[in-house]
Amino acid sequence: MTTEQKRALINIDYTYDFVAEDGALTCGIPGQVIEGPITDITGEFIQNNDYVVFAIDLHKLGDTLHPETKLFPPHNLEGTKGRTLYGKLDTLYQAHKSADNVYWMDKTRYSAFAGTDLELQLRARGITELHLVGVCTDICVLHTAVDAYNKGFSLVIHEAAVASFDQEGHAWALRHFKGSLGAIVL
Repeated sequence: MTTEQKRALINIDYTYDFVAEDGALTCGIPGQVIEGPITDITGEFIQNNDYVVFAIDLHKLGDTLHPETKLFPPHNLEGTKGRTLYGKLDTLYQAHKSADNVYWMDKTRYSAFAGTDLELQLRARGITELHLVGVCTDICVLHTAVDAYNKGFSLVIHEAAVASFDQEGHAWALRHFKGSLGAIVL
């Protein structure tokens, strides 16, 4: 990262439903293993006063028009425990949620850019480099990365802080970030 680049962390879907053993659409152990790294990286960005976005999946019970309804069981439902951040990350978020550099953003599609004000928030702050962490590597992290790439952002993926319930998909996405999106994979 050069000194003129401003960076942001996009923390994607690290919620109870996606990570906890009894979560509605859990990636299980792979998601639980990254709790330390994802919390440490997020804490580092918050302490450095970098912009930190929590881009969190939001669904409504009985929404038959949402395309994911046919693909996945109900998850991250509005008003449920499933939407809370998982483990130590929730504790960190609760301690800093009112900070100027911390932003909670509901998203309703795989990409954190689809139908949200994310790009406006980033551009207003002069951010050019995005760091991505969260779940699932080959779904929401991937779709956010592709949109970020197409919008001209530089990308850094923190390999120790991304996970999926599909290990082949996870490995493919890590290769895709490097080979097709020019991302740095740390």
